[in-house]
Amino acid sequence: MAEAGQLYKNRVLLLTQTFFIIDNKKELLIGAHKYDFDILFFDQMSGFVKAVQSSEGNDLFVIDLDVLYNMQDDMQHTRRQTMFLSDLLQRLPDDQSYIYLQTVRQGERFLLQQKLVDSNCMAYAEKPITNEVLVDKLFNIFARQKRGETNTIVHCGELSSLDAALLAENHIELLHNPDARSLHVRVKEAQPDIVLIDEAQYLQTEALVRVLKKNIEFDPSREIILLQSRPDPDMARRALDSGFDEILTPSDADVLTRQLLNRINKIRTSKDLISRDRATGLLNKVGLQKKAQEWIRRANTEDKPLAYGIIDIDKFKNINDTWGHYFGDIVIKRLSLVLSAQLGESDLLSRFGGEEFVVVFWDCTPEQGKQKLDAMREAFGKIVFEVKPGENKNFSFSGGIADFPTWNTENAMFLQADAMLYQAKQGGRNQVCVGGK
Repeated sequence: MAEAGQLYKNRVLLLTQTFFIIDNKKELLIGAHKYDFDILFFDQMSGFVKAVQSSEGNDLFVIDLDVLYNMQDDMQHTRRQTMFLSDLLQRLPDDQSYIYLQTVRQGERFLLQQKLVDSNCMAYAEKPITNEVLVDKLFNIFARQKRGETNTIVHCGELSSLDAALLAENHIELLHNPDARSLHVRVKEAQPDIVLIDEAQYLQTEALVRVLKKNIEFDPSREIILLQSRPDPDMARRALDSGFDEILTPSDADVLTRQLLNRINKIRTSKDLISRDRATGLLNKVGLQKKAQEWIRRANTEDKPLAYGIIDIDKFKNINDTWGHYFGDIVIKRLSLVLSAQLGESDLLSRFGGEEFVVVFWDCTPEQGKQKLDAMREAFGKIVFEVKPGENKNFSFSGGIADFPTWNTENAMFLQADAMLYQAKQGGRNQVCVGGK
């Protein structure tokens, strides 16, 4: 069994057969580590159950049902399979949810499927499934579980009877905008994930959606939904042709709230996958720019400072040329883990491209930002890399800091921080520079 890794944010506990561990462990771990999670392997039920009972945080628990079945022999005894499955489910802690791996033939038996999904099943997958696909799907689940950010719904129309408490519990802010003619302004300010428009507002101003969507800054992932008081196919056709993404006819406030929750969760997952670097799991350039713009709006509203830092690994081309791109990827990954470990809950971190990273510190002056970046630089400099047997190396990075409100746009902060990074490189590398106007 693998020891718990301290470098990675998340963990998967996998109960499976010994041959599966031997044949797949290395490849699974390489894939998992790229997405910033570790996998702990178990081939005994007792050890797995103890680990589940002592688990803290957002661990995922994966069970390969072949650990119970002797493949072809037991496949012919459905009743025996059901008995083994019942025994497994009874031994698992019932305060957790599980992901099951089963063969396609097992999946063909509906009663077995029903037993799984009715028994603390988070998800199931049918084998054969490649290691790459399995790791990707587990990463998707980790992404869905993230709840650090707030999503927004803007409702244009009468005061909503939505369950605001349930929305708030799921980190969703509900904003009311009664005037259709000012909706485009509110959407630009709030950048909501969903816009709800009552049919009365739509009938009053049928150009409403076109005004929203023709704005060059409109987010294509944003959904615009028409709320009809009763089904009207003619109105629905006109609304869809004018740009609405969906038509809902709410008969119950709780049902409508849950429909919106489901849509927000899909939007969250989609945005997370689009906005993240596949190799490190960090925000990519697109994801950072959007988040940074949101942070600037919040900082302006709440009168908070931001420190914006750019990091670049020193002499990275020489690292690649000397020890190869595979080793360069290891250096990048280890740096991403060092940076992640020292972030606050409200800070942002991005792999901006290649060996370049960007960090945004919330409620932080440029001097404080320099101190934090220097601490990260010192921590990275202490990591020992074995470049070949018996030969170890340490590496460094340089950084530049800009701040909000001195620089009041994301692009302005980037350019200033980049100028400070250049100054750090010219000054001898392995340092952080900060400057003002």
